[in-house]
Amino acid sequence: MISTPGTRAVGQEGGNVRTCVVPADAAGDRLDKVLTAALADLSRSRLRTLLDQGCVRSAGVTITDPSWRVKPGQTFAILIPDPVPARPEPQALPLVVVYEDDEVLVVDKPPGLVVHPAPGNVDRTLVNALLAHCGDSLAGIGGVCRPGIVHRLDKDTSGLLVVAKSDRAHAGLSSQFGDRTISRTYVAAVWGLPSPREGQISGNIGRSASDRKKMAVVAGGGKPALTRYRVTRGFGAAAALVECRLETGRTHQIRVHFASIGHPLLGDPLYGRSRTAGRSKLVPAVVQASLFGFPRQALHARRLEFRHPTSGEMLAFEAELPDDLKQLITCLEQI
Repeated sequence: MISTPGTRAVGQEGGNVRTCVVPADAAGDRLDKVLTAALADLSRSRLRTLLDQGCVRSAGVTITDPSWRVKPGQTFAILIPDPVPARPEPQALPLVVVYEDDEVLVVDKPPGLVVHPAPGNVDRTLVNALLAHCGDSLAGIGGVCRPGIVHRLDKDTSGLLVVAKSDRAHAGLSSQFGDRTISRTYVAAVWGLPSPREGQISGNIGRSASDRKKMAVVAGGGKPALTRYRVTRGFGAAAALVECRLETGRTHQIRVHFASIGHPLLGDPLYGRSRTAGRSKLVPAVVQASLFGFPRQALHARRLEFRHPTSGEMLAFEAELPDDLKQLITCLEQI
């Protein structure tokens, strides 16, 4: 069994790459068993996490199944992400607070802000800003690495996010997310006009087998996901504004679901860049640059409704569309 270290350029996804070559006597063994033997410094549970995160590849294909049966001479590349600091540091960053009391805090997250430290984004996150805003009272709530965080928004998704300021609030909010009694409504701009104009999209979501950075609707495995939607405005056959309500909260759920039915979000760098030639025929030349060049997925968490974890009062909040989405809609109106 051969295990060799390697390096890679450190950018948004830094880390060290290790290589494992399967020996003849391991033919037919499970992948997690082979990797555990080759990478003795990593536990089987750690390797399973790396598999689930899409950090194991062979011949250009991402492997996420720990029970994958290996072949002699097969080579696997394992990306070991750079470590994240154990304790995020407070950083005074701009923070739009929509609501705050002793137990919870609701913020309107701008696009471009990462929610918590992770490999490639070790600081200048929402968590760093929250620690500066709340002081020592927030430290350790719900965990050391992600204090106060009970749900997330993608880096380039804007909108409302609730934060727990006490352990009892964290437990109460987490319970509501677990039993799906928290209501989350999003606004998205998608390519094309979904039909029917109101409905639901279902399909298990799991890691893409071909690209570890992406999620996908998968035929086997993954986790159940359900998105309800309603078209609120159409722009010819080119695009539409849709209101989305999440019944589950999977990674990239709205982006993956709409891409799976042929209506990816405008500006989506992972799921929406294909087939631009066909779309350009439906878009006036004067706004093509603005629409095709929109720099992020057009997705905004507009409304958030939940029961206060200690008082029991129902709370509801709405966040106005950010300026970039308003400008995008202005361009869509020219279609």
